[in-house]
Amino acid sequence: MGNLLYIIAVILVIIWAISFFGGYATGNIIHILLVIAIIVVLLRVIRGAA
Repeated sequence: MGNLLYIIAVILVIIWAISFFGGYATGNIIHILLVIAIIVVLLRVIRGAA
């Protein structure tokens, strides 16, 4: 389950980066998803390092 969340988080970050640098209008939801993705990645790194 943790691996799946990590993959989803990476995909969300990639989508956000494409929309941010590409100039596409995605609305506020992509920023909320980005925050969730970053939290998941940080939790994965912290748990992996501990």
